[in-house]
Amino acid sequence: MTTMYANELEDPAPLSESPLHWRQVTVPVPGPGQILIDVSACGVCRSNLHMIEGDWVDGGVPAISPIIPGHEVTGTVAALGDSVNGFAVGDRVGVQPLWWTCEECDYCTSGREQLCHQRKITGEDVNGGYGQAMVANAAHTYHVPDGLDLAEAAPLFCPGITAFGAVDKLDVGPGDTVAIFGLGGVGHMAVQFAALTGAEVVAVGRGADHLRVASDLGAARTINSSDRDALAGAADSVDAAVTFAPSDAVTGHALEMLKRGGTLVAGIPLSVEGLPFNKEQVIKTSLLGSREQMRAVLELAAAGTIRTVVDRFPMAQATAVLGLLADGKLRSRAVLDNT
Repeated sequence: MTTMYANELEDPAPLSESPLHWRQVTVPVPGPGQILIDVSACGVCRSNLHMIEGDWVDGGVPAISPIIPGHEVTGTVAALGDSVNGFAVGDRVGVQPLWWTCEECDYCTSGREQLCHQRKITGEDVNGGYGQAMVANAAHTYHVPDGLDLAEAAPLFCPGITAFGAVDKLDVGPGDTVAIFGLGGVGHMAVQFAALTGAEVVAVGRGADHLRVASDLGAARTINSSDRDALAGAADSVDAAVTFAPSDAVTGHALEMLKRGGTLVAGIPLSVEGLPFNKEQVIKTSLLGSREQMRAVLELAAAGTIRTVVDRFPMAQATAVLGLLADGKLRSRAVLDNT
């Protein structure tokens, strides 16, 4: 196969202008240290929407044009570049947003490679998984356990590692209470990781579907974030909070619910005004996670300890699915499926 179909973006624009084009492109060739993957599935992330609509152009994203978006990818190895070890044609594999790191800086050599200044992001700096094939960097490619469905495994490579990395920054256990704010693709994974600590989990979100999924996945109780009385009644009641909703209002609700001395971990950009110093609350931020943490996520999924909640769509329907995401009409995570 010398050509394939992919969703290509040339010029970022509002989704209503259909900036993604499903068309034939040349199949890439893996270079040294790289792997060609026949893509089975790719999760649809809100950051894809930001890039496609041009929200990040001033920051240099996308870095190339045209570009194929998508950064939570699963598939099978189709070909190996030179100097690749540990993989064989036919292996089931996955790729997360971290496509390449320098392997030499202090961050890379201390197991914090997600902070590498030179990092390259899948689907933003290089072509990603919104197509039938993609090239991956072998050093950041992972074996997918045989028992996992490839489409259901795709969100492990962004929501999974993002949620794990955030919850891993908390020091909580039995007797503690953790609130998760924002119950979409990442939040539904965070509920599960927080529950594994033994803490009681409170899930806070707007959509009835999101709240229902959170309950099914281990939340002891749920709060509709549009219910001001319920939010007020929960003030000063949790030991830790994790936020995945990019809203200053949500950050404010989380800090109000947090006890004195509690910890807030933000998995999204945030700004904080009027933070009362006398409460001794701690704010941390979290970006993805390390390769070691990614492997831990896969092990938990293989053991059946955690699971993803996905809705599958044909790869060619990327634009329509992004529209559903923008309108808040997805339960948890949409996955574009080539199978």
